Amino acid sequence: MIHGGFWRPTYDLSHASHLCAALAQTGISVASLEYRRAGWPTTFDDVIAGFLAARKETSPVVMGHSAGGHLALRLASEKPAMTGVVALAPVACLELAYEENLGSGAVTDFLGGKPSENPSVYADADPVKHSSSVRRVLIHGTDDDVVPISNSRAYVAARRTDSGAVRLVEISGADHFDLIDPSSRAWAVVLANVKQLLV
Repeated sequence: MIHGGFWRPTYDLSHASHLCAALAQTGISVASLEYRRAGWPTTFDDVIAGFLAARKETSPVVMGHSAGGHLALRLASEKPAMTGVVALAPVACLELAYEENLGSGAVTDFLGGKPSENPSVYADADPVKHSSSVRRVLIHGTDDDVVPISNSRAYVAARRTDSGAVRLVEISGADHFDLIDPSSRAWAVVLANVKQLLV
């Protein structure tokens, strides 16, 4: 599990602890990854290192929420030795997120500038620009006002011809945080998709 928080220090892995505990209660082994808030590519390097350490002898499902969803989707194009990705309300298209000023300049802060200033960095960091052979499920609430569902729709449209299947599950009325709340009605959808990839 890779937590969100727009790649900023405001949130840490404790933010996703209830989700991790709920998964563990169903018998699923969970590793919650932390990373430095040091921009691209240092943050991503930490996620790769954490993934390799957690993987051991199994081929895991990688989950991520919000900015963590971005990191999970980008990881899917680098390290195919995983069963699948479940991206919860992910920042899946960085240029679109920049245009919409998500997180009050979070993308600019993370990538060290605007797309016109750092085009190669955006090209490297943006999951929408990288194909993957990994199965990916994006789950997004229609009432998300933190990362609009248009971000996930754009990713799925762009990557639909990848060798790894990619699909979007839209949850009507769900907001950004319902997807990581085991007490919300969205949780059953999240859990079902995780279990489906684990089979």
